[in-house]
Amino acid sequence: MGVDMAKAIHMMIRVLDADRSIDFYNKAFGLQVADRFDLGSASLIYLRNEENDFEIELTVNHGREEPYDLGDGYGHVAFAVDDLDAEHARFQQLGLKPQDIKEINTDAGLSARFFFVQDPDGYKIEVLQRKGRFQ
Repeated sequence: MGVDMAKAIHMMIRVLDADRSIDFYNKAFGLQVADRFDLGSASLIYLRNEENDFEIELTVNHGREEPYDLGDGYGHVAFAVDDLDAEHARFQQLGLKPQDIKEINTDAGLSARFFFVQDPDGYKIEVLQRKGRFQ
């Protein structure tokens, strides 16, 4: 008997200000609100773009005012783009404060080009040049 393959559908992050986060993810990655559920004490907002159906779920706990402690367990989410240099310049122009572009070189040559940016709540996001395994 075979095992059904699981499909990744979303990742969830807690944010303080829904509008600020929606604006960031729209400007940075073209993500739009795909769905929203207001549950009284919290709101769940699902963001996606036309590239695929993987979503970022923003969870807003109403009444919370202090920033979340991201701890040391969160790593990052990653997006692949066709033109890393153009995206880096666009992020700079939008005031999103991307870090410098970095490269990973192996014996086989250039393995990856990328930069990191942080969203308004401090979550790290990696932006990779579409190449090789990063499609």
